[in-house]
Amino acid sequence: GTSLVEDDYVETAKEVLSKAESLSKQILLPSDIIVADKFDPDANTQIVSSDAIPDGWMGLDNGPKSTEEQKEFLSDCKTIIMNGPLGVFEFEKFEKGTFGIVEILADLTKNSGAITIIGGGDSVAACEKSGRAGDMSHISTGGGASLELLEGKVLPGVAALDDKE
Repeated sequence: GTSLVEDDYVETAKEVLSKAESLSKQILLPSDIIVADKFDPDANTQIVSSDAIPDGWMGLDNGPKSTEEQKEFLSDCKTIIMNGPLGVFEFEKFEKGTFGIVEILADLTKNSGAITIIGGGDSVAACEKSGRAGDMSHISTGGGASLELLEGKVLPGVAALDDKE
């Protein structure tokens, strides 16, 4: 189809999937996708298998089967980090996948005591738009800095606090 692909990262993605497999870890990928014939709030849509996006169509959201699989997959997690929406949540037709994961995380936080970390930018906007931001454990306003911190990088603002001069 015409979905956006960052060609520079295809090999990296393959390496991540291979490494996960070698470590007996599972990475859950969408099984179904909501596709559209154009990038428009009023586009024609259909739900297709993730490996069957028709020519001329683009994937713009997670499908409902994928959301159910995510709910099951995450059900026993104690810590979950969300970094980025699953679809074009700014368009009503393509918000269900993103809002579905937000609902799952919010419910896990409230009902199971899971720690949910929402990593800035669009993720925060999606949580706020869904009305469930207040149900998350932590909302980062640092955007990419959240990921850098989790990677173990020293953040300039934190480093300045450690500077005793």
